[in-house]
Amino acid sequence: MQTRYYLSVFPLEAMIASQLDPIQFGQYMSTGRKNGSYERIIFIEVDGEFGDYFDWKYARERCVTHSDGSPKNSVWMSVYRALEHTELDRLKKLYLTTADGRSLGIEPRRADAGAAQTGRGYFVYQEICPISPLVVSKFDPVQFSIHMTNPANKVFVPKVVFADIKTVDLEKSKDTADAGPVYDKNLLHLRECIMAVRHGSEKPNKNVERSMQSFAYNIIERGLYVGDKSDVVWYPMPSLDQIRQHHYDWGRSAMVV
Repeated sequence: MQTRYYLSVFPLEAMIASQLDPIQFGQYMSTGRKNGSYERIIFIEVDGEFGDYFDWKYARERCVTHSDGSPKNSVWMSVYRALEHTELDRLKKLYLTTADGRSLGIEPRRADAGAAQTGRGYFVYQEICPISPLVVSKFDPVQFSIHMTNPANKVFVPKVVFADIKTVDLEKSKDTADAGPVYDKNLLHLRECIMAVRHGSEKPNKNVERSMQSFAYNIIERGLYVGDKSDVVWYPMPSLDQIRQHHYDWGRSAMVV
């Protein structure tokens, strides 16, 4: 059986070898051997092997078929700095797995600077890995990734995974009743952060929450991004119509449709 490599970015950061295909791996990681729901998982299939940080020899030796012919579910290779040591050009499909084990696979694209402008003058990002604040930023996704991974900054990370989050324009309205699924926690502080970023703050980013308090797939807007100081990979979220037509079961499980 083929050995595959998966970079887990939520709820924990890890590099894992497995003989399961991505759909089977998502089911295994989200529900394990138990019946019923367990937890959501976000992971990316990686085109290994590369570099010398991960012990590929160890993975090959351990990730072998069981004596009864069943596949090896997982061999944990790293739970520390896995994202940092994964080369961006090795990233394949990203999978959003629901708590009952349904996965949506998204093909990667290169993100272009300026392509995600909203006209609002700000973006809201949920950082996912290796840090997890909710941030209001004046930067578009490419600019944000470059800023967050720039060693010239006092606080930076080598690589970052984040999602573009749906919000209502709180400068125009506080009414979220007709907006559909959006980030709707701590709205007063969110509005304060938006106002600070848009109107004169010297800081390009403002933290709304210091750690991940609320995150669901149905509030992802344009998609998820993986980037460093020189390159950004974009995983565009399918439209609602595409999800209804091609991924309906996943959409129901994720409360998107």
